Amino acid sequence: MGRLGTTEIILIIFAITLLFGGKKIPELMKGIGNGIKEFKKASKEKEDEKKT
Repeated sequence: MGRLGTTEIILIIFAITLLFGGKKIPELMKGIGNGIKEFKKASKEKEDEKKT
């Protein structure tokens, strides 16, 4: 329990496609990527701030 199998992953992808549509998914992934990049940048700045 707790692990996702192939069937579950396929169902999740299918549900996301139905909810957002094929055209919105690339925009959604781009937004998530930008968010992750900003988070990493902020955490790196916080570490640099702690060192000084």
